[in-house]
Amino acid sequence: MLSWQCARLDELDAPTLYAVLRLRAEVFVVEQRCVYLDPDGKDLDAWHLLGRAEDGSLLAYARLLEAEEGPKIGRVVTAAAARGAGQGRALMLEALATCERLWPGRAVGLQAQAYLQDFYTSLGFAPVSQVYEEDGIPHIDMRQEDGP
Repeated sequence: MLSWQCARLDELDAPTLYAVLRLRAEVFVVEQRCVYLDPDGKDLDAWHLLGRAEDGSLLAYARLLEAEEGPKIGRVVTAAAARGAGQGRALMLEALATCERLWPGRAVGLQAQAYLQDFYTSLGFAPVSQVYEEDGIPHIDMRQEDGP
């Protein structure tokens, strides 16, 4: 069971910010072998959702952004040690609940890695684009209108 924290960037202490950036780099840059600039400027305006284990280690993370067309969930990541135990689903359910608290009644969007389309569909998301390549990885835009 993870404990959840949702905060703005300026509310995160240095060790927490370091843990976030490290987890994102471990998975998106090293594991997926994708060279891109992760700190893209959007973190400054985002809400940061962190899922921690009992020992305080960061196991799950998502970035929540307000956009004109509705909130977006991005940088969805679980640590390798947390995979296969339902933590990705728990993270997304928490992210959706947090979006509803922050932006009630708004449809939520995300850019999914295409291989995860079925996972996001199981959470009530539907494709709103064709598959396209971003940073060498196939992605698809998805939107959830009514919840899982």
